[in-house]
Amino acid sequence: MVKSRSSKSFQIGYRFTLPNKRREDIILSFDRRTMVLCSRLREPPPFWTELTFNQCPHCPLSPAEHPQCPVALNLVTVYRRMGKLMSFDQVTVKVNTEQRSFYTRCSAQEAISSIMGLIIATSSCPYTHFLKPMARFHLPFANKEETIWRALATYLLASYFAGGEKAVCNLDGLVKIYDNIARINDAIVMRLRAASRKDSMVNALVHLDVFAKFMMPPLEDTLESIRDLFEPFLAGLDS
Repeated sequence: MVKSRSSKSFQIGYRFTLPNKRREDIILSFDRRTMVLCSRLREPPPFWTELTFNQCPHCPLSPAEHPQCPVALNLVTVYRRMGKLMSFDQVTVKVNTEQRSFYTRCSAQEAISSIMGLIIATSSCPYTHFLKPMARFHLPFANKEETIWRALATYLLASYFAGGEKAVCNLDGLVKIYDNIARINDAIVMRLRAASRKDSMVNALVHLDVFAKFMMPPLEDTLESIRDLFEPFLAGLDS
């Protein structure tokens, strides 16, 4: 059940119908202002969540203050509920947000990739803060063009807020952001490979990482895929 918009928190729910017809409901709650995932484990966290286990090489956190990796810790619930699936298993997914519902049938790796992206974006890892505005307006199962659009729009709006009307539209910062995210994905893949013999979680993250690679150099080539959408507007500027 989605909470009232007047609440300080809100929820996004994923309902997975598995090949054996069993249902798995994962309800994620978020702080409405900070977009941090409100997550608490009832059981001791597994070994692969320890900060020093396959820690990201660029991680700014210390084990003394953060015994567990915040990203890995938030992925435990999905791992325990969905980690026994194989990548090619077909599942049905319904996603409920405050505004609307989404429904699709896809492979397990695609389904898990969607919820993993939301969880990673709303973790307390400093490198994921850029993703939180996109998570606030979560679009499940986004394709390449949608991902490019959302990332660029978020970056340019963040640039405006950082520099006001004189903000410079330089995309080098976006490349750096996604380079850091790609390094996180690589480290989390190593954690998940140590945790499970099944491949759905690992391949889900690999699937998600493909979208991060769209924001790597040469970024200009990536932007060409949506350039035509602007032609009518740009032509009007010249007249």
